[in-house]
Amino acid sequence: MGRPEGIEAALAAKFEALLPHLDERQRRLAIGAEARSLGHGGIRLVAAAAGVREGTVSRGVAELESGQDPLGRVRRAGGGRKKATEVDPGLRPALLALVEPDERGDPMSPLRWTTKSTRKLAAELTRQGHRVCADTVAGLLREEGFSLQANAKTIEGSQHPDRDAQFRYLNEQARDHRDAGDPVISVDTKKKELIGDYKNAGHEWRPARQPVKVNTHDFPGQAEKAIPYGIYDMAANTGWVTIGTDHDTAAFAVASIRRWWQAVGRHDYSRARQLLITADGGGSNGYRTRGWKTHLADLAAETGLEITVCHLPPGTSRNKIEHRLFSHITMNWRGRPLTSHEVMLQAIAATTSRTGLTVHAELDNAEYPTGIRIGDETIAALPITRHRFHGDWNYTFHPADHQPPPHLPRQRGRPADGSRPLTLHDLQHPELTGMPRKQLSDLTDILIPALEEHREQVRHAARGGPRRVAPGTGRKPTLTPADQILVTILYLRKHSLQELLGQLFNTTAMTISRAVKDVRPLLEANAVCIPASTARFRTPDDVARFLDPDETKIKPTC
Repeated sequence: MGRPEGIEAALAAKFEALLPHLDERQRRLAIGAEARSLGHGGIRLVAAAAGVREGTVSRGVAELESGQDPLGRVRRAGGGRKKATEVDPGLRPALLALVEPDERGDPMSPLRWTTKSTRKLAAELTRQGHRVCADTVAGLLREEGFSLQANAKTIEGSQHPDRDAQFRYLNEQARDHRDAGDPVISVDTKKKELIGDYKNAGHEWRPARQPVKVNTHDFPGQAEKAIPYGIYDMAANTGWVTIGTDHDTAAFAVASIRRWWQAVGRHDYSRARQLLITADGGGSNGYRTRGWKTHLADLAAETGLEITVCHLPPGTSRNKIEHRLFSHITMNWRGRPLTSHEVMLQAIAATTSRTGLTVHAELDNAEYPTGIRIGDETIAALPITRHRFHGDWNYTFHPADHQPPPHLPRQRGRPADGSRPLTLHDLQHPELTGMPRKQLSDLTDILIPALEEHREQVRHAARGGPRRVAPGTGRKPTLTPADQILVTILYLRKHSLQELLGQLFNTTAMTISRAVKDVRPLLEANAVCIPASTARFRTPDDVARFLDPDETKIKPTC
């Protein structure tokens, strides 16, 4: 029987007032009578309320039902068997040493790497000289505040320092698009499913002893797979799921978004000029996936939309689609084998929620091959604008009418649009260096003497003696000491790779590496800490656009 609310507390209060005035036999008969009146489950309930063993309550019931005067003596106060912890004071510490965390317990315990059931704990305690049974072990653990616990999925990995800032930025972008009447969608790939008579987790109501029979073993290599790619419209509370049958690639992801836009989006948002996509940082729609960006640029050209993508920071799982769409789909088909793609489509299309969620599902039998490589020139020619805040996570694709001119061969450090090359003054901009120009100038004046002294020491060691020519003569270094300091600061800002810095300073990545190796110890010796930037640049064009004073070019993406 279930425990009616409050009955155990009422019995406990009654026993607390009555039992101290009765002898042992009377107490046994009193609790036995209460258990009989409660019916099935009464013994366990009364034992918990009175604080005695269930066997004691059962004995009282048996004595009442025997019809005879109960035999046995009435013990004096303090009689009877003592608790195991009173007889063996070392039992409780020995038990805690086995079950507490490894750093507090015995590192040599034979139970360290095995399941700590009450039976195994009792056996180990008995081996140590503490004779005890499994039931006593369970009671002691409950007294110490222990209970059976499963693993809890709460650790998301190391948090990025800009994690919260990225969530705020993403929410601001979503709010701005929603207020303007533009669509905001959340996209992701759901877990791949096996098609056939395979077990699906969960339970479903069926006639007793008539479960759905499925294969004993799953052989993923032989089974047909289904790849659900979901699109969740946050404003309309609607879902779109495309079931792929080939590979989970960037082309498949963008094709799913194209299907949604052509069938639903362009009708529901006929006046839209922008589209915001929120996505995880990895997988087919990851921020490092070149195919994802290439196909999105094609989609922007086809639809005439400005497509902005905001990725969740690494190590997080707060994408709306997972909580508002995928969870309901999983609950809807729980305990039901997905025997065919048609069954899967019907289960997804029938998914609803109390908040009015509706879902559409389609099958995509197209082939999406893997292993397609996209070169640097193709990426550099994309009509993409990286936002000032974390341009690797936040970027916008422009439609065809905003596409920049074709990629042309250019000099190092010169933007592709033919504008003036970036100057040293541009590269000293506070947005790039992370410090005011005056502070940069003062730091350069301090470090140049130390850098020149270090350079002279290195060359003295290489020559094995003093100079043979006068200072200032001979081959000039590729980078001046001031340039070496500036390029090291830009490198430590982590917004440019050595290859790009080589283009900006008309030198090679190897020269940049040597400069960083020489200057970094001087910065550390002077306690100069260079904070990492949130911007990311891949080409001189990115740097030029970042420093462009024309705010009209920056406004749509910030």
